[in-house]
Amino acid sequence: MSDIWSLLLQTLTASGVAVLLLAVKAMFRDKLSPRWQFGVWGILAVILLLPAGWGGRYVLLNWPMLVEAVKSAATGEFGTLTRVTAPVPLPSSAAPGTLADWLYLVYLAGVVVLLARYIVSYVVLRRALRRGRPAQAERVKAAAERYSLSVCPAVEVDGLPSAFICGLFRPVLALPAGVETDERVILHELLHLTYRDVFWGWVICFFRCVHWCNPLIWLCADRAGNDLESLCDQRVLERLEGEERRDYGRILLSMADEKYAHAPGTSSAANGGKNIRWRIEAIARFKRYPAGMALVSVCMTLVLAFPLLMGARAEELPRTGNRFLTMASARTAWCTTYAGAFDAYAKGALLGNPSSWAMCAPLSQQDELAAELFREDLSGSDWAYFGLDDIPWLYPGYTIYNLTQVGEDVWEGLLVLTLMDAPEGEEWDSTVHGRWLAVQPLRAEKEGERWVILPRGPFQAVQGDERSGGNLGLPAWVYEGQYGDFTIRVQWQTTACVDSTVRHNEWSSSFDTNPKPHGEFGQVERSYMVYAVYNGDQDKKSEYTSISVSCLPLYGGSDERPELEALDEIHLGIHSSSSSSDGSSSGTNILEHGWDDWIFLSGGGGGLSGDELGTYGLPSAYAVDLYLNGEFAAELTLLPEEGGEWIER
Repeated sequence: MSDIWSLLLQTLTASGVAVLLLAVKAMFRDKLSPRWQFGVWGILAVILLLPAGWGGRYVLLNWPMLVEAVKSAATGEFGTLTRVTAPVPLPSSAAPGTLADWLYLVYLAGVVVLLARYIVSYVVLRRALRRGRPAQAERVKAAAERYSLSVCPAVEVDGLPSAFICGLFRPVLALPAGVETDERVILHELLHLTYRDVFWGWVICFFRCVHWCNPLIWLCADRAGNDLESLCDQRVLERLEGEERRDYGRILLSMADEKYAHAPGTSSAANGGKNIRWRIEAIARFKRYPAGMALVSVCMTLVLAFPLLMGARAEELPRTGNRFLTMASARTAWCTTYAGAFDAYAKGALLGNPSSWAMCAPLSQQDELAAELFREDLSGSDWAYFGLDDIPWLYPGYTIYNLTQVGEDVWEGLLVLTLMDAPEGEEWDSTVHGRWLAVQPLRAEKEGERWVILPRGPFQAVQGDERSGGNLGLPAWVYEGQYGDFTIRVQWQTTACVDSTVRHNEWSSSFDTNPKPHGEFGQVERSYMVYAVYNGDQDKKSEYTSISVSCLPLYGGSDERPELEALDEIHLGIHSSSSSSDGSSSGTNILEHGWDDWIFLSGGGGGLSGDELGTYGLPSAYAVDLYLNGEFAAELTLLPEEGGEWIER
């Protein structure tokens, strides 16, 4: 904790768990053993030691969102994200300049003062014990031998209300001077010694200091201390029989003294009159719990611990009219995968929703996004903010073309949205097969724990040209080779999206517009198209009656070109196209009178999996056997051209 906001986040998280545990313990107060009653506090201890909001998770309630909303409303800042880097207070290196800074300084001072008070009181107590007289150890040794317990040095000190163990590494048993201490009290303290209960006392004092301004934590510390004593009482009663148990309760009543109720580093049994009365009630309920109750206790602890310690991630933006909450949720439900970042940005563009972009926008852009969201004329959607002049068609969703890893934790791809109509001033080209598209190059990279999106250019309107092996209107990786009057070209594209299909029944489905910040790209699809471009004189076109190819992608940069299976007379003599799942394909185009200079030969596609996902199956080259007029013409190795550029044809 390094500022008042991280302290608030840690405090709210711990307080929610404290309230839940207090309620559960009240429900099972007389049903589960003191071992469970004390042990369940370990859940709260772990929560206090875990930085709140770790990994983008929250416990019980979305406390990070609430803290961010309060912080933004109080300071007007949106470009920061509250982090709890450590569960203990850390001093700030900067001088206080705001009210929040001064409040945090007051908190730090309180921690130091309380910690110093505990340390001083412990030092004073240890000095008082050093002035004590060595006690007659016969009764202590006899009790230890009788119950097979550890023993430590004992001293008698004037003015003590009761015996206690003091010290963790060099423990001392302190006994009241001039009073014969009952053997059962000695047994109680020796059990504290055996089970190292002084350590838990120090842990409780530590949490009191760190959370001195949280009354709920103080209440839990009192209850935990009393539960520790009740647990020790349980251990005592398990070693006593009949009348000795009733006498033990009367002994506790005589020790209702507040002097050492919270003495640090001690196991003072005299932990306050009210607490001792609760302990007497527990003694009255004493029974040896059946063996099966141990299993019940473990199950109860797991049921509580698992969701509290694991927490939950914020998955969706809240549907609320409060813009502070909306922006706070967008910052705290950040994208943990690059696929989730692409998805959040794409759905923001589809809906014209700046708050969806805030989920994956760099923190440096959050103030600008908030200003856009707070515009009075913003009616809930604003495509112009994304640079879209035309409204995209929602149902087809989006597609990320040519996803590529360009560095460690850096991915690039082309966002493609389908437009509802042709852009203003544009005419529909009836010679191509596809709708008008809005395309924008994007980069996803890591910003701390968050994946963020950086647009690499504005949206452009492009008329797509969909074919069986891809979309000629969009960028692609290209492999080319030349032979005579022809350029043989392979166009390679990949497409990806986070699955957002919501199936209502066997016949209907819809597109889920909620961003998926932790989403993954399912199966990345590849598509490839093989075609020829005629470069010769138009007068020579009549010399060609057919063109055929057999193609195979090459991987790994091997210089050895494989031998391809020859095409037979049937495939050379008819208009045909075929492809296989390994990326190989073949095709023949019968060149009729007046054929175009652009000649489609074959195309195909399929999903990528396994090792191919690392590079998304991008070949290093293509092996092609070329046939002209039904006769073998050449063996070609197509090499990659500049990838991802616009293809002119």
